Amino acid sequence: MSRTRAARSVVAALFVLAVGASAAGCGSETPKATPPPHITASTAAPASPKAAAALPASKPVRVRIPAAGVDAGPILDLGLAEDGTVEVPSVADADRIGWYDKGVTPGERGPAVLIGHFDTVKGPAVLKNVSKVKVGDTVSVARADGRSADFTVRALEQVDKKTFPTQKVYGDTDRPELRIITCGGELTGGHRPDNIIVYADLVA
Repeated sequence: MSRTRAARSVVAALFVLAVGASAAGCGSETPKATPPPHITASTAAPASPKAAAALPASKPVRVRIPAAGVDAGPILDLGLAEDGTVEVPSVADADRIGWYDKGVTPGERGPAVLIGHFDTVKGPAVLKNVSKVKVGDTVSVARADGRSADFTVRALEQVDKKTFPTQKVYGDTDRPELRIITCGGELTGGHRPDNIIVYADLVA
């Protein structure tokens, strides 16, 4: 199951180059005044030589990112939009995080992907404090089976949406990993030009 889902996430990645354009949490109009999200270049922590054992499939129900003050749930299911891009939470759901349900569930082998808004036309959103997340911080995902998939942040990067690293984010991995995606950069034409991506590894 895990391998199949991971394979599907790679296939779906062919459609998500527009993640940079539409699946990273920016409102379609100019948001209310919000400091631009930006992360400083960070040196990735080395991957643990022994990864935590993968968990069976189970949908995520809540995510906690203490460093960013996030305790959000229930988690939204996000698929693909009609144009083939990854869905994002609606403006009405700006305080919630979504899970890309064409990939693996958090804790399974492969890259589970969570997406949330930094801000919308209505103002700051669930990932407004993403710049406070640092290498070594913890992300905990509560699952429908009652278990918690706990991850440690290994790296963060800020990229231009036009050069979104699709394979790096959605490509198959040999261990359970997590990606959290939102927007970054100064507003340009009512949109933020960058994506901020958090990479984390399962530790428990």
